[in-house]
Amino acid sequence: MLAPLAAEWDSLDAARRQKWMGIAKRYPTLAPPEQERVQQQMGAWVRLTPDQRRQAREQYKSIKQLPPEKRQQVQEKWQEYQQLPPEKRKELSSRSGAPPAAQQLSPERRREPDSRSGAPPAGKP
Repeated sequence: MLAPLAAEWDSLDAARRQKWMGIAKRYPTLAPPEQERVQQQMGAWVRLTPDQRRQAREQYKSIKQLPPEKRQQVQEKWQEYQQLPPEKRKELSSRSGAPPAAQQLSPERRREPDSRSGAPPAGKP
């Protein structure tokens, strides 16, 4: 399950390794669609550059600090964005460098997987 991380495993700090190990431990208990989602999101995370990952972590911290109603608004906008056809998402991302929900807070909406589900939040690899 952690194979996508093999190339960079040695460079991960202990906390990140521990987090991924926790995700791997829970993985067998997930429903097949959730397992597929975790795999897809892990692949997306691995493809990010170190700078994009840093931005994603910062974004995650920013969102966590928002009041609940603002977090809900960001989540709703992200869900709307995800419902768009791929070509429209690409067009919007190329114009601004980030999906609509992310534009409010930082240049990158992606974040590292949620420690509970092993998956990025709606929209965050």
